[in-house]
Amino acid sequence: MDAWDNTAMGEALQEVSTNQQSNINAEAAALAREKGWNAPEKYDYSKYIIGAPKPGEGPEPGQLPEWAASAAKYEWSDEYGDVGPANEELEEMLFRNEYINRAGMKLATLQNIEVIAESRERPNPVKNFDDAGLHPVMLQNIRLCHYLVPTPIQAYGIPAVLTGHDLIAIAQTGSGKTAAFLIPVLSQLMGKAKKLAAPRPNLVNGYNPETDAVRAEPLVLIVAPTRELATQIFDEARRLCYRSMLRPCVVYGGGPVREQHQELMKGCDILIGTPGRLLDFMSKGHILSLQRVRFTIIDEADELLQDDWQEDFNRLMSGGDINEDADHRYLMFSATFNKQCRELARKFLADDHVRVRIGRPGSAHVNVDQSIIFCENHLKRKCLYDLILSMPPSRTLVFVNTKQEADWLDDYLFNMGLPSTSIHSGRNQREREDALRAFRTARCPVLVATGVSARGLDIKNVMHVVNYELPRAHHGGIIEYIHRIGRTARIGNEGLATSFYNDDDAELAPELVKILIECQQPVPDFLQGFMPEDNKVAFDDDTDDENEVGDQDNGNAGDDAGAGWGAEPTIHETADNTAVAGWGTDAGTNTDNNVGKWGAGAGNNANNNTGTGWGADAGTGTGNSTNNNTGWGNQSGGCDTPANNRAPSPVPGWE
Repeated sequence: MDAWDNTAMGEALQEVSTNQQSNINAEAAALAREKGWNAPEKYDYSKYIIGAPKPGEGPEPGQLPEWAASAAKYEWSDEYGDVGPANEELEEMLFRNEYINRAGMKLATLQNIEVIAESRERPNPVKNFDDAGLHPVMLQNIRLCHYLVPTPIQAYGIPAVLTGHDLIAIAQTGSGKTAAFLIPVLSQLMGKAKKLAAPRPNLVNGYNPETDAVRAEPLVLIVAPTRELATQIFDEARRLCYRSMLRPCVVYGGGPVREQHQELMKGCDILIGTPGRLLDFMSKGHILSLQRVRFTIIDEADELLQDDWQEDFNRLMSGGDINEDADHRYLMFSATFNKQCRELARKFLADDHVRVRIGRPGSAHVNVDQSIIFCENHLKRKCLYDLILSMPPSRTLVFVNTKQEADWLDDYLFNMGLPSTSIHSGRNQREREDALRAFRTARCPVLVATGVSARGLDIKNVMHVVNYELPRAHHGGIIEYIHRIGRTARIGNEGLATSFYNDDDAELAPELVKILIECQQPVPDFLQGFMPEDNKVAFDDDTDDENEVGDQDNGNAGDDAGAGWGAEPTIHETADNTAVAGWGTDAGTNTDNNVGKWGAGAGNNANNNTGTGWGADAGTGTGNSTNNNTGWGNQSGGCDTPANNRAPSPVPGWE
């Protein structure tokens, strides 16, 4: 039987699939339709059957869901000059897709976060992309992506990379870390690709694997802990490599090795992958060589530096070190990065590496409205159902701790008439990709997930994250909580995070209360007993002693802690004259003593509206007017808030 033939699964579940619709609670389903939720879709297991099915028995050839690794990319031709011509069809797909996440009106709040940068040399942060010294093609792609100004991690990360430093970068979830490493790395290579890249076939003129296949010799290796994060980085790389010679590929477990191998044989300059599949290809020297690698980038580095990943991490890093050139750079990015992980990371980093911290390591995103609800275990399902129906329809991500609970909860919501699906490590890769596709397109706007989706997942208009089960210590504890709620409020948008709490979660309570206080969120009565004395929050920040002691031998005695890389205040205006990225005064010298911070208030619109509408694309929507309506505008929640501020009415788009 073919390794990807799921015929047996389809046959075993055919009866269940056929009868699913009859299990739906008719009364609950009617209520869900009344509230504006579209009807749930039963699983079509026949579409996962590999091969050419007989007529009338499953999908016709070519109708199978496409693998994420096979997504279209810009293919270079030897006939092109330094810049390839535009491809309107691909450009529409890459840059104008309605499901691409866009920056929101709360982007300016990121600029108010304290920035700490530590290194021997201090490259100046960039105030705008035009002045960053980027390749012209990269600047054009940045504009196509609608990136108006650098976020703090981009402002500090881009010059660090362009000046040839290794980098450890820590910033909140949803702050633009992926672009922070792709933009400078790809920009540096764009002008050198013809000189540095390995020979590869001219794909525009056709491709014959028997005569044209080559060994993949990437210039950039990007490692991510999860399949979903790897494919997401690949999508961003496809956009930022547009019209350049650089060809990105992604490899990950669960997908067919043969198809990924075929993509590598067409040539690869940017290789993104998960550790297991990367190590598999690395062991086959005729398929993959890392001798040309100039940049090794680890995303969510703290995850890969844990004990259970450490052996694989060492093999990946030493494998990339086959390239012994002095210009090989290592970059590590994450939202959380404890001292033990940093100590391991420094084994591979140059002594003059740069450390950038945007806010406190492990802090929650300021644009997430956190709510903690006391709920006993036996009432959680009903509470979740009531919570979902009490709010306007919106993409809702529900986190649980186990695969079994994910399936049970998905089944419950489906039978209650809600359009749900689930994703976890127990589902095969094609199902996982289909589940994300259904969630992204809002065919199934309720996604039940385990921690497999807690890191890096960036989907447009995820308005609500629900911790149906708070993470236990062995599920990542408070760090996992930070990553989970970071799936909403991405790149300046707003979001809501609701967590069900009971006495079983007491081990998490002290740290949870600290996070709530730090983010100026209300602490419920049942958590008041965990409040610190005088309501003063003291985090065990293990970075302070590192700065004061650990760097003295490197010429950094801690005098730049909290200073950041200052810049004179500047307000950047967009086309509609909206200030979006005011920079702070020189570090530590402004009248408010906002050490290392960027200018407060940047990004407010002309009338300083403070509405919390979660609206179309950018988070403004029709409900974000001067009376502070809380409408969930078109495309994000599928509802407009009427002028009388009553309950939102359904809007087409969720059907």
